[in-house]
Amino acid sequence: MTQFPQVSPVACEVAKWAFTTRRVDRSDVHGLSTQLNTAKAGDLILCEIAEIGHHKKIQLAERRASVSYPGDYVVLALGDRYAPDQFLASAVIDDDLIDLVAGGGVAGRVDAAHVRMDEPTRLKPIGLLTDAKGQVINVADYALPSLPANDQVTVIGVFGASMNSGKTTAASSLGHGLMRSGVAVAGVKATGTGAFGDFNSFEDGGAPALDFTDVGMATTYRMPLAAIESGFDTLVATAASRGAEVVVVEIADGVFQQETRAILQSSRIRDRLDGILFAAPDALSALGGVTVLNKVGLSPFAVSGMVSCSPLAAAEAAEVTGRPILSREDLWSPAIIAQYVTPLMRREPEDVAA
Repeated sequence: MTQFPQVSPVACEVAKWAFTTRRVDRSDVHGLSTQLNTAKAGDLILCEIAEIGHHKKIQLAERRASVSYPGDYVVLALGDRYAPDQFLASAVIDDDLIDLVAGGGVAGRVDAAHVRMDEPTRLKPIGLLTDAKGQVINVADYALPSLPANDQVTVIGVFGASMNSGKTTAASSLGHGLMRSGVAVAGVKATGTGAFGDFNSFEDGGAPALDFTDVGMATTYRMPLAAIESGFDTLVATAASRGAEVVVVEIADGVFQQETRAILQSSRIRDRLDGILFAAPDALSALGGVTVLNKVGLSPFAVSGMVSCSPLAAAEAAEVTGRPILSREDLWSPAIIAQYVTPLMRREPEDVAA
C-alpha cells in the first residue's frame, strides 16, 4: 500500500467529525498511525475525500448534514455495512483508496452494491487517530458504562420486513403517541449502521434517544450477538435510569438480516420484549413477516409501516394477517395507545391522557 505524506494531527481539528464519532473526546487525539493494515471495526480514521460519489454529504457529530468537497478532511469510523438497498461493505483498509459506505460516518471496502447505486465516495486514508499513549482510538473507548438488564421498564420492539419498510416512522410515531398519552418514553436504535436519521426521528417525536453508537459500536453488522445483547441491556437500563416507563426499541433491516434473525430466534433481546410492532411495505410482506414471527413464537400486536399508507393495501394486510393496521396518525393517538400498548405495560402509567 502506498503511504501518503504524514499529516499533522492538527488536521483533525479542521476535519468534519461524523455522527459515529459523536461521543469521542477530541482532546484525546495526540497523533496518527499509518499502520492502516492493523485497523479494526470502530477505529477512528482521518481521511481526505478524493472523489465524490453516492454520499455527497457527511452526517456530522453535531447532527446536521455537511456537503462534501474533494479535499475535505473527515474523521470516520471503520466499519462493516449491510444494506440490501445500498452497500455490502467490510471493515478493512486494503488499498490506497477506501469507500464511504454510510453517510453517518462509516468507512470500509464496498464488496457489493444495489444496481441503482452510484459509485461510492472515495476516501484517501491518512492515518488512524491515536491517544497520548499511542493507542488507536476506537468508538468503544467512549461507550456508556455497562448496566445489567432492567426488568421493570416496558420494552416494545419494532421490527420490519426490510429496509425502507417504514420502521423508523412507526417507531417514532409510537414514541410520540406514548408521549402524548402522558407516558415517559425513550427511543432506542439497538442495531444498524450509525446515522442520525433514526436518532433525530425519535427526538423530533418527543422521545429522548439512544443508539448502539452510545454503547461503542459504529455498526452492529458482524458484531457478536453477545455484544449486541449487552448493548441492548445497557441502552434500556440507561433509558430507564433517566425516567423512561416505556422504551421503544427499533431493530434494523429485515427479519432475514443475520443479526435480526439471531435476535428473533434466541436472544435476551427477544425474551425481554413486552410487545412487537411490525412494519411492512405491502400486504404480502406483512403476511410474510407475521408468519416468520409466528414460527419463532412471537406475534405482533399490530402492523404499521408503508402498507398503512394505502387503504387498499391496509385492508388486504388486515385480512391476511388478522392484525390491526396502524398508520402513523393512528400511533399518535392516545386512544390507540390505550387500546393496544397500555395493556402490554409492566406497570400502569400514573397519568394516561384520556
